[in-house]
Amino acid sequence: MSPLDATSARLCAAVAGWRYEDLTGDVVGTIKRFIMDTLGVIGGAARAPGIEALHARARHWEHDGSATALLGHRSCSPPTAALLNGAAAHALDYDDLHDGARVHTNCVVLPAVLATAEDVGGVSGRDFILAMAVGTEIHARLGLACPGSLAKGWHPTTVLGTLAAALAAGIVRKLDATALNHALGIAFHQTCGTAQSIRDGALSKRVGAGFASRNAVWAAALAADGITGPHRALEGDAGLFALYERGEAQQARLFAALGEDWRVTEYSIKPYPCCRCMHTVIGIGIDLHRQGVQADDVARAEVRMGAVNVQTVGGAYDAARASVVHAQFSAAYGFARALIDGRAGLSAFQQPAIADARVAAMADRVRVVADDAIQANAIEPARVRLTLRDGRIIDTGCDTMKGSPQAPLSDTEFEVKFDECMTYGLAASEAAIARLASAIRELQDAPDAAHALVSAFPAPVAPPHGSVQ
Repeated sequence: MSPLDATSARLCAAVAGWRYEDLTGDVVGTIKRFIMDTLGVIGGAARAPGIEALHARARHWEHDGSATALLGHRSCSPPTAALLNGAAAHALDYDDLHDGARVHTNCVVLPAVLATAEDVGGVSGRDFILAMAVGTEIHARLGLACPGSLAKGWHPTTVLGTLAAALAAGIVRKLDATALNHALGIAFHQTCGTAQSIRDGALSKRVGAGFASRNAVWAAALAADGITGPHRALEGDAGLFALYERGEAQQARLFAALGEDWRVTEYSIKPYPCCRCMHTVIGIGIDLHRQGVQADDVARAEVRMGAVNVQTVGGAYDAARASVVHAQFSAAYGFARALIDGRAGLSAFQQPAIADARVAAMADRVRVVADDAIQANAIEPARVRLTLRDGRIIDTGCDTMKGSPQAPLSDTEFEVKFDECMTYGLAASEAAIARLASAIRELQDAPDAAHALVSAFPAPVAPPHGSVQ
């Protein structure tokens, strides 16, 4: 088979032909919503564990560059800016997700596009939005084509995000189809990211998105400089589908109505700052709280989910670990917190909340198990059975997640999230928040999109309030 007929080359040829005018109004609106959500979450992460340490290391090693680390508005190289902004975008586990594909996208794609656009200079708002659409669409489609990635132990946000973001950065650099395929190949040569950081509750989990974004920036730049990469990154006998997916990829899902039916509009905006696998359980806990169920009346709780969700968030909660990441990936903690508080906002996944004795005691009474009646890879469904101390049984469940296209956040809820993140992380004023929101809403008309976004991003008006590790 000629390389021009291969999967990787075919994909690159398709996206190389896309233009801003090909994007629907829904796609453009959704992309701008993602930009706002991601920049908000980056602002909120100014106080997140690990983020200042990353910035301190970068300050020690680099003193200038053609791109910007948003937290602090410091100049650095484009790969470093992508790493720092990507890690911040993922640090709160509050970033967008395609539920079916199980990929967080704009913690990888937006930082890569932004850093590349700053480096190139003068990238219009329309070209910026187009590049974002390319990366977001392809990341979702790669996730759908590789539905077993997380179960195999990979973190699809980072492994697949590196590839998608490299194409997005390549679009910013106006690479042709052949050069885009080299960028894809160079990105694949750098792919990394296992789920072990999730399972061990390590801060390296949030840095993974930064690694992926950094590698994507390098891939597109090297391809622009004439460095060649493998032209069969996806379909080669040592490519993604064979090596990472063990021959189990569903390649047809990558191309089904590509450029016509947009996966961009299928993403969810997170209502809770923790792993998406436990959002249905949190919603159930909030509903039970509203019904008057008291945690002290619960003798034990059984949470039933799909097997992959259990693998990801089903471990016992150990408050003594004092780990924010551990809490973000504990369905037992999330359910207990929601049942007791009736909510699960930013403060719920920080110190001192994660060490709350009453919540820890309730979490200790929660057992998370796989439900054979729920498809193993299904992310949405969850069932809860409460056994009360007086012997009564409460059975409940839900098959939808708040924030999804089926149960979207209202405009007010979305704006509250954006404002809360910016206020918490940066102590940003109402005027500063409104200025950034306006720059995003008008982005399609900006002559230099990166400059418009970076200049409008608020600088902190007060120092961080200390670590919340």
